[in-house]
Amino acid sequence: MTVVEHLEEVRHRLLYCVAAVMVGTAVAFVFHDAIIALLLRPLPAQASALESIGGGHRLAVTGVGEAFAVVLKISLAAGIALATPAWLYHLWAFVTPALRGPERRYAMLFTGLGVILFVAGLGVGFVTLRYPLEWLLTFSDRSFVEIITANNYFTFVAYFLLAFGLTFELPLVVTALVVVGVVSPDGLRTHRASILMGLWVASCFITPGADPYSPVILGVAFTVLFFVSTGLVRFIRPISAAEPIQIASLGVDPGSRGATERSA
Repeated sequence: MTVVEHLEEVRHRLLYCVAAVMVGTAVAFVFHDAIIALLLRPLPAQASALESIGGGHRLAVTGVGEAFAVVLKISLAAGIALATPAWLYHLWAFVTPALRGPERRYAMLFTGLGVILFVAGLGVGFVTLRYPLEWLLTFSDRSFVEIITANNYFTFVAYFLLAFGLTFELPLVVTALVVVGVVSPDGLRTHRASILMGLWVASCFITPGADPYSPVILGVAFTVLFFVSTGLVRFIRPISAAEPIQIASLGVDPGSRGATERSA
């Protein structure tokens, strides 16, 4: 394939992914009340000073159109989550032409595993969410009155869940890097301590809160997933140096030596 053909394929696949996200966003917007009720469950019972008004959790908004904007943000985040099968499939479909026959058969398997891992990450993040919320909202609660705005709360929740969802994709990322030859299984084992140290440091910055629970839980998840990844790559063969990925320049046959070859 030429460079133009590669760019054209990227454009088409991006359009499919954007369309899938738009459909997911529309579906999420229709059911936004149920999604909001679900996302409010981890919020502690006495978290907001507005909790007693009308019963249940009542988050504050500070502008005329903020409620509508928050619902749109929630719908978009849910739409991205719902479109996970689509964008994972198109990601692997774009990569598979560079792989050999045996590896191509794993494309759908990797797509399914990616969806499962992403959903598992969201689930772990949702279960974990109550601990950082309780710690942050009860910190110095004798001196402050918490009035939680909807935009602040749902932005925090969205980043938190997204961090866990993407973290659980680590096995697929490591496997892809091994397949294309960027890293090797031996290199992963040799530099295991340095990689784990980097993952634990990253866990301190990925989560949006400043609580002590999130980095620890995310670091443990990183560690477990890394060892799972090193186990998976034992069954994956990288693309050999004898079969390089060739991308032709505009109108030039990748098999030709080019006009600039010097005669012996």
